[in-house]
Amino acid sequence: MAEILVLVDHTEGVVRKPTLELLTLARRLGEPSAVFLGPDADSATEALGRYGAHKVYVVDAPEVDELLVTPAVDALTQIAGSTRPATILLPSNPDGKETAARVALRLESGLITDAVDVVAGADGPVTEQSAFAATYQVTAHVTRGIPVITVKPNAAAPEPAPVTPEVVKWDVTFGPASTAVKVLSRSPRERGDRPELTEADIVVSGGRGVNGAENFAVIERVADTLGAAVGASRAAVDAGWYPHSHQVGQTGTQVSPQLYLAAGISGAIQHRAGMQTSKTIVAVNKDQDAPIFELADYGVVGDLFQVLPQLVEEIERRRS
Repeated sequence: MAEILVLVDHTEGVVRKPTLELLTLARRLGEPSAVFLGPDADSATEALGRYGAHKVYVVDAPEVDELLVTPAVDALTQIAGSTRPATILLPSNPDGKETAARVALRLESGLITDAVDVVAGADGPVTEQSAFAATYQVTAHVTRGIPVITVKPNAAAPEPAPVTPEVVKWDVTFGPASTAVKVLSRSPRERGDRPELTEADIVVSGGRGVNGAENFAVIERVADTLGAAVGASRAAVDAGWYPHSHQVGQTGTQVSPQLYLAAGISGAIQHRAGMQTSKTIVAVNKDQDAPIFELADYGVVGDLFQVLPQLVEEIERRRS
């Protein structure tokens, strides 16, 4: 069976959800093999095997922490050059897309980014992408070299397929070009108890209709009740009501959760481009002519300050 390389996204050995999704998609195409960078492979191997990784290529070198994306580029390029996999899958985040572009260039291969689905085709993997602010769905496949594909989070639900992976220690040669830039220091970002915006199954977002930073407590209460991430429209972020890191949209973070709840968001094209691939969209807005209702699966015309507290009460009542 054809080997499919998957670059592991992890935090100190804890495998992040997008990698489990990639392993699930990789099983559609062949036999998944994970590429792990860093010193904590032992703690990640069990999780990778649980989701179908038959091999785990481990690259444990000081350069992994000292350099930027180049360790991943060098590792994937050299492993792929030796093993000749059928496909290389990476998470569609900033580092993943930069790594994918450099790997594709070195391998003289075709590149597809921001796929929302991947299936096996007669001539290799076939991807689906959302194009032109999610106005069109596009299918594509690579016609040259080893397909290098980045996949958006929540493109597939992680499905276990337990195996006992073979661990392969891999020595990577880092060239002068790769070591030209080094990381001098890192400051960890403060994280709350809510899930990451890009990885959350549920996202609750507030917009101009929230009408103030203090009123985002209503959005946060709904999010916490649902175990969701909190998002914000560009209007809310520009007004200083919520941090820019939570902006959902074409110039912010693009999300594709199972459920997206938009409260007080009109639905401008900039925002729609960042959440249009959500599986189910619920909108709450006082304006019955708001563009968001054209996109929503379910809509409530009403004041969010009346609707959302009732929603929280009903959820809590059903759980009790």
